[in-house]
Amino acid sequence: MYGSWAGAGVRVRVPAIAMALLAAGCGSGDVGHGADAGGSPEPSGLAQLGSSTSPFWVDPDTNAARQLAAYTRAGDSEKAALIRKIAEQPAGEWIAGSDPEGVVRGYTESAAKAGRTALLVLYNIPHRDCGQFSRGGAPDGDAYRGWVDQVARGIGERPATIVLEPDALLHVVDGCTPAEFREARYALLKGAVERLKRQPATKVYVDAGNAGWRSPEALDEPLRRAGITGADGFAVNVSNFQTTGASREFGEHLSAKVDGKHFVIDTSRNGNGPYTGGDPQERWCNPPGRALGERPTTDTGGGPVDAYVWAKRPGESDGPCKGGPPAGKWWPEYALSLAGNTR
Repeated sequence: MYGSWAGAGVRVRVPAIAMALLAAGCGSGDVGHGADAGGSPEPSGLAQLGSSTSPFWVDPDTNAARQLAAYTRAGDSEKAALIRKIAEQPAGEWIAGSDPEGVVRGYTESAAKAGRTALLVLYNIPHRDCGQFSRGGAPDGDAYRGWVDQVARGIGERPATIVLEPDALLHVVDGCTPAEFREARYALLKGAVERLKRQPATKVYVDAGNAGWRSPEALDEPLRRAGITGADGFAVNVSNFQTTGASREFGEHLSAKVDGKHFVIDTSRNGNGPYTGGDPQERWCNPPGRALGERPTTDTGGGPVDAYVWAKRPGESDGPCKGGPPAGKWWPEYALSLAGNTR
């Protein structure tokens, strides 16, 4: 459990056609807006209130927004104030499952209408997550290439920033992905970068782990094989808890090894840094006492850090551990804890 293990804690938007497959165990838990979020079945009506220094779209119909609406209706101003810290910030939309074109088109159209950029996390690589909580992905390489093509067509000419396949590269480097699939995975990642970059307003950042996982020396050559030269850069700390300072140092070191490529940092849950208690093998999974990190912004102090992003949606479970629901399911109590621990 030394990668980012993003898949162990994602909310994935999946077209309805894929719902039955996910229900059968081929996906990542919560697959859309239908998860319980404080008992509110209606959209929240949350206004577009993203930070002026963040270009990313705030989806007004997330689980956090629904929980905020429920607390507001109930007159619970204290909890509403806490969950608002999450609901009013832009977070990544995880794309998985079959036939993503319509979903991506709808999401990017909504973002463009608001004058914002869609933040998408693509998560459908074959043999995903090494059989862990978020196992699944496309059935084979041909299916994945077709899937990426659908994503690209759904984006069209609208602005989009993509975090490409959390953990996919790390699970090759750490040996978790079986040897017979590794060369194909490099080729799929490189092909995905090339296809997505054909869209005129799309930026692509290849996932590159976190500061708690090995050394940047283990990743520069794998990143090159995965197409980093053609990408806008790489992403660090996706779904993890490493501090922004440590993540910046890790990313700057890695950037220097891959021709100065820029990077983004997932700051969604790193406000108190990594958890150091309990079983070291489960510190990544719903750790207690964590807090929200820096708000999404492009005002990062310069250098090779393009943005702080919330790739992970705070409040969604990392998996069935420490009393949490299955991976990707909304956990209202954990969301409140994250917000309550945030200064």
